[in-house]
Amino acid sequence: MMPITIHERHRWDLTPTEAVALQRELAPQIDTATPLPLDALALVGGIDVSVKDNVSRAAIVVLTYPALEVIEAVTASAPTPFPYIPGLLSFREGAVIISALRQLQHTPDVFIVDGQGIAHPRHIGIAAHIGLWIDVPTVGCGKTRLTGTHEPVPPEKGAWSPLLHHGGVIGAALRTRANVKPVFISVGNRATLSTALELVMRCVTRYRLPEPIRAAHNTAKIS
Repeated sequence: MMPITIHERHRWDLTPTEAVALQRELAPQIDTATPLPLDALALVGGIDVSVKDNVSRAAIVVLTYPALEVIEAVTASAPTPFPYIPGLLSFREGAVIISALRQLQHTPDVFIVDGQGIAHPRHIGIAAHIGLWIDVPTVGCGKTRLTGTHEPVPPEKGAWSPLLHHGGVIGAALRTRANVKPVFISVGNRATLSTALELVMRCVTRYRLPEPIRAAHNTAKIS
């Protein structure tokens, strides 16, 4: 077992204007060119945050790969520190995610994060932002689209359509189950889109969401 290494990149208590400026500063540092080592993975992590009554609860689960069996789950809770502003989710959820990461006894080979990676107006959603704080690749898996456009996704499982923004590909709408609405996959950090898509499909069982996200979502629920 090896605790995860965390790099303190900045403080989280910023104004919305400061937060946008920080995103623009950090976005060029994101690595979208390094493929995930899919055949060398042993552990996959999932990250999700629930918010209720102004309390945020982050959950992180670690699963074996490819068996997808949960071997560790941690949570952290804190007062929600930032208003809901589309595009600034990192400043609402980032600090509590880092608190949960500090509790981990296993370091996954990759994290799938509930939220966007570079499929974001400034190319730095929560999955990309957290990816800059840790020495682990990250992939964003959003339930809904934040930005960009795409052509209709064919109905079969595994079909996908590029998500486009200002003429560039920022992610993909991926159908993880036949005839079920797609999820939105994008690179977080230290991954390529093609390997991110392959990872997500390898982590899908009989549900729309990949197992690491499903497990984290169930763990993060606030009763």
